[in-house]
Amino acid sequence: MSVSIGQPVPDFTALATGEGEITLSALQGRQVVVYFYPKASTPGCTTEGGDFRDRKADFDAANTVILGVSRDGIRAQENFKAKQGFNFDLISDKEEAVCRLFDVIKLKKLYGKEHLGIERSTFLIDAEGRLSREWRGVKVKGHAQEVLEAAQALHEGRLSAD
Repeated sequence: MSVSIGQPVPDFTALATGEGEITLSALQGRQVVVYFYPKASTPGCTTEGGDFRDRKADFDAANTVILGVSRDGIRAQENFKAKQGFNFDLISDKEEAVCRLFDVIKLKKLYGKEHLGIERSTFLIDAEGRLSREWRGVKVKGHAQEVLEAAQALHEGRLSAD
């Protein structure tokens, strides 16, 4: 089962940096950005996380929580967050439960070999818990700004999930 625009996102609880666990339903009343990245501490993922970090005050003003997700273990996520000064939590999804909920595990090629990995993707969930927007096959440059603008529009009532 995968999430669909305009539909409620099924509740999930996941191991995360900072507070230890994050449950989606506990964030009800706030918008949530869930962005998936392939691997902690790699160049593209570091740039993407930094772009979200640098816009966090603007996301906060739009009543929006940022969550980064990868299959890395919690220690790797904690180190990545600390080293890059990320001011939002990262989810460790080693069991791929959250990845599969959002259908971001895809067949990829690296050095001519095929493997299953995370397709860089981002999802914007409205304050009532419905999926409002999705971006799949994301290119890092300019992406966090585009997501911020969508979050601001949703917060201001200029973007609906319907």
